[in-house]
Amino acid sequence: MLIDSHCHLDFPELVSQLDDVIARAGEAGVGLMLTIATSLERFPGVLAVAERVPNVYCTVGIHPHEAAGAGSSDELTQRLIALAQHPKVVGLGETGLDYFYENSPRDAQVRAFEAHIDAARATGLPLIIHTRDADDDMANILTREGGKGDLTGLIHCFSSSAELAETALEIGFYISFSGIVTFKKAETVRAIAATVPVDRILVETDAPYLAPVPHRGKTNEPSFVAHTAQVLSELRSIPLPDIEKQTSHNFMQLFKKIPDASGDGTRWRNTA
Repeated sequence: MLIDSHCHLDFPELVSQLDDVIARAGEAGVGLMLTIATSLERFPGVLAVAERVPNVYCTVGIHPHEAAGAGSSDELTQRLIALAQHPKVVGLGETGLDYFYENSPRDAQVRAFEAHIDAARATGLPLIIHTRDADDDMANILTREGGKGDLTGLIHCFSSSAELAETALEIGFYISFSGIVTFKKAETVRAIAATVPVDRILVETDAPYLAPVPHRGKTNEPSFVAHTAQVLSELRSIPLPDIEKQTSHNFMQLFKKIPDASGDGTRWRNTA
């Protein structure tokens, strides 16, 4: 079984054909999906998808692009904690830093990120981190907060430096690889994907974005995560069934709120 650890099933491109998207995921061997919140305004739609589909879980959080309107840190932390009580909410995010677009001021991004960290520590749920062109600040925050203990999470759609990957791994975080790893010119990401400890790897689509080869330019969807897993298998010279089993096991170890989190997720096989 495969698990798509990061997709956006509430986005118009996917929610408008949700039944077909879920069916195609099942046909591709994807048994579980995590649909990710990008703002509190969109969260009801995110949760609605998770409530509708048995093998879909969700997160609650604010993307760094939306951080400018997040309000005070204390208020945001308390709202996140309250919303995270729902049984289908299994993580906090996506949150983090994006200095490439800077759709929100950097100080607002940091404040919102720290509020998510506080909520993650209070709830025991993992963080889903987005980071782009912010390696130094991200490494500093992870080192500081990770040193305090009681913090778990992952860097999603990894496209940063080997140094940031090492920082995340040192504090016990996971690294999630998207369709970028299928791009021949993504040499740095492919090299990191080949060397990250296999028990710390997750796979994702980030659908509807970043469709992998051979679907580049198309709307991405959870079924396409199979292509990312195939490339990881080739890069690491590990049989594909072993990659599928290991990445699913890793996911379930991280997202412990999901039933059967002590196993590799086999209870979800063929339920999509």
